[in-house]
Amino acid sequence: MDIKPIKEKFTQIFGEGEEPAVYFAPGRVNLIGEHTDYNGGHVFPCALTIGTYGLVRRRSDDDLRLYSENFSSDGVIVSSIKDLSPAEDGSWTNYVKGVVWAFQKYGYSAGHGLDIMLYGNIPSGAGLSSSASLEVLTGTILRDVFGMKEITDTRIALLGQYAENHYIGMKCGIMDQFASAIGKANHAIFLDAYSLEYELVPIELGDISLIITNSGVTHSLVSSAYNDRRMECERGLDMLQKVLDINSLGDLNNEQFERYQVLISDEIVRKRVKHAVSENRRTVHALDALHNGDIREFGRLMNKSHLSLRDDYEVSCEEIDLLVKTAWELPGVIGSRITGGGFGGCTVSLVKKRNRNLFKNKLTACYQEAYGRKPEFYEVEIGDGAGKLE
Repeated sequence: MDIKPIKEKFTQIFGEGEEPAVYFAPGRVNLIGEHTDYNGGHVFPCALTIGTYGLVRRRSDDDLRLYSENFSSDGVIVSSIKDLSPAEDGSWTNYVKGVVWAFQKYGYSAGHGLDIMLYGNIPSGAGLSSSASLEVLTGTILRDVFGMKEITDTRIALLGQYAENHYIGMKCGIMDQFASAIGKANHAIFLDAYSLEYELVPIELGDISLIITNSGVTHSLVSSAYNDRRMECERGLDMLQKVLDINSLGDLNNEQFERYQVLISDEIVRKRVKHAVSENRRTVHALDALHNGDIREFGRLMNKSHLSLRDDYEVSCEEIDLLVKTAWELPGVIGSRITGGGFGGCTVSLVKKRNRNLFKNKLTACYQEAYGRKPEFYEVEIGDGAGKLE
């Protein structure tokens, strides 16, 4: 990424002065382990080389002046570090102000205002965590600019999640922020979302490509059924805890669920819990498959993950299902499933490199025939977590 033209734009927007510092925080794709993080289970995401760039300059007053090249028509939006009320229109600025607010809630106060220019190359609404990327970017900026060296990368992730839960109103788990903060190039993160213990797992795909397919179906998770799914799982946990000594649904294995599911009186809630439990076990088994060099088994588990997300958790949609079904029928496809929060967004697929063109051509043809538009494809690389760029 050539930073020079973005720096020139910064000067054009905010005027001459001290050269801005440059930061980056990545988006993420989750290989397997969907909707398990807020259920105390395991997830297996990796950071990407696409994400959000932030150029920052200190101010001498309390003004927080924000500009995004992705929303250039908004111009410079000015608020104050002493008045961080959320914008009622759900503006992108809420993700920045929310993290500043979360820092202040926990005693990490900004000493002065900032000029911040943002540029992101994550497709909007694709489910690749552009919001978490922006939250982690903001936390990384605050830690560096204000010398808060005691704040760890994990703490930045937690503060970003807190902002999204309590300022934005999206009851997400920790996965997205954690992947953006902790990611390492050519590694996925096997994370226990309850204990926050994690393992960086080398991903050596060799002759296999990691391809993200964007359906173009955008979602707004705050106004969607995402929060409903979380509440349904909490209801299921409450019912199970009347008999079982468990802290989260991640404490259950498949056999225990089969034995005790009768405790869950609501059929819909039972299906949600079934997914949370089975998906957690699939994620653990997927790690074992990687350790054993069994990429075929990893792909099989990805496929089963999609079926569970489609049928038990009901967060897929017909466009995504068509992309996944078509992929499953093609030679060279190791595994394919919906990724992200759901209700649209993207699929993630492992595809033999020699079959990449066939994969893209077939999915494009069937999707265009069904919906009159083309999907977008990203052959992504696994990158590092957030930090300051030299």
